[in-house]
Amino acid sequence: MTAPVEPRSPSEQEVRSLVERVLDGVIASDPPSAPEIRTGPPVDARQDARGKIAIGADHGGFPLKEKIGFRLKEAGYEVLDCGTDSHEAVDYPDLAHAVAREVASGACRYGIIVDGAGIGSAMVANKVPGVRAALCYDLSTARNSREHNHANVLTLGAGLIGETLAWQIVEEWLSIEWGGDRHARRVAKIDDIERQYSKVEMTQDHR
Repeated sequence: MTAPVEPRSPSEQEVRSLVERVLDGVIASDPPSAPEIRTGPPVDARQDARGKIAIGADHGGFPLKEKIGFRLKEAGYEVLDCGTDSHEAVDYPDLAHAVAREVASGACRYGIIVDGAGIGSAMVANKVPGVRAALCYDLSTARNSREHNHANVLTLGAGLIGETLAWQIVEEWLSIEWGGDRHARRVAKIDDIERQYSKVEMTQDHR
């Protein structure tokens, strides 16, 4: 009967040879691709021209405007403050017009105007072609004005709502997308009416 063969330990030379072959294979293989390196911060849609927000208020809406502007910046939005800058009495049409003009020109995507009741500023802003201003006083009107009416300017009444509700309205208003579909036909009619009367004014100016 043949005696079993005991396993032989590899010699030092054999171990070295095996290690060299393994290393040669690793070095010869393709090196792992380097991770992608970003050269700047990620692009935030709120920081481009489409996300810029113009804000304005008269003296009655000044404190609330300041708080809304601060929170918008904290949320990452670029804010253009059209005034006013104090409690000194001013005329709301001037401030509402300044905000509406920024939106109509395309310099800002949205506008937010604050006065005592929000009514007068909405009237002023809607005189500017291309502006669809909506006075909102709760989350439902904020959603409706954006989804159904394609509002691009929000007006708030500082004397009617508190700071907490005002900010909730702003957040809701900015988060809602334009619904389009059946609403597009109706908004197009609003724009058609605006153009009709713009033509009348131009005709009268040239008489």
